[in-house]
Amino acid sequence: MKVCIPATENSGIDSPVGPHFGKVPYYTIYDSETGKVDVLENTSEHMGGVGLPPELLTNEGVETMLCGGLGWKAVQMFDQFGIKVFVGAQGKVRDAIEDWKNERLEQAGANNSCSGHDHH
Repeated sequence: MKVCIPATENSGIDSPVGPHFGKVPYYTIYDSETGKVDVLENTSEHMGGVGLPPELLTNEGVETMLCGGLGWKAVQMFDQFGIKVFVGAQGKVRDAIEDWKNERLEQAGANNSCSGHDHH
């Protein structure tokens, strides 16, 4: 399964988790079956390109995203693309992956999504 974590640097699993999934410069993509790590540049419309982050990530085969938090509208958009979202990711990308593997992140929903743009 391909898992995406928004990142502020192009340092693979050593990158800090980005606070706003749409405006990070990179997406670190971790394959949970092979352990392979790839870094994808964010070319969505949030960064002056085209398309939305869920479209970009779907094209890369991403099935799950780990992030700090996001709004309900974004949760619904990811859901439309078949991408599960887990919130509470922090620290380095490696920390977010470990927290996800150990079920310490919560699946995003109406009860834990942000109402503003402070943390995503």
